[in-house]
This record gives sequence, C-alpha cells and structure tokens, in this order.
Amino acid sequence: MENTPFCQSCGMPLTTEEAKGTENNGLKTSEYCRYCYEDSHFKNPEMNLEEMKKTVKMHMEKKKLPSYMVQKALNILPVLKRWKNKQFVI
Repeated sequence: MENTPFCQSCGMPLTTEEAKGTENNGLKTSEYCRYCYEDSHFKNPEMNLEEMKKTVKMHMEKKKLPSYMVQKALNILPVLKRWKNKQFVI
C-alpha cells in the first residue's frame, strides 16, 4: 500500500495533482493543498490551529463523514508541519 501524502496544514489527502498547492515558480508541492497554499504562501497566513480545526470539522461534516473520521482528522492536525511548532508558542 502506498503512503498517501497529506496537506501539512489541513490534513487533506493529496491524491491528485489538482489537489496540490503551488510554489511561486508554478510547480506543484507535495506538502500543501490548493485550498491552503498558493504561490509559496498560505492563503490564510493569520489562521491559527483552532480556526483550522473549526474549518476542517465544518467541511467534513458538510460531506456527512462519520464522526469518528472527523475526530481522527482533528486529532492529526497538531502534528502537521504548519502547526507542529506553533502549538507551544505563547
């Protein structure tokens, strides 16, 4: 089984090239999705982890995904690259 890359901001699986964000040279990145990252910048640079949790929860519930899947996704967010070192900042 292949390891599926996930957006290191929101946790979305990056299973297609269309799902991937872009660097400023136009190349696709395997680290972030197109909803979070474009032209080497986060689309919402001021967003914090709690806001991302609310956003992810809303989108997953809108798709009527089971609550255990939503909770699993929320639990993964703090260890993703974008949030990993920011959770301890005061």
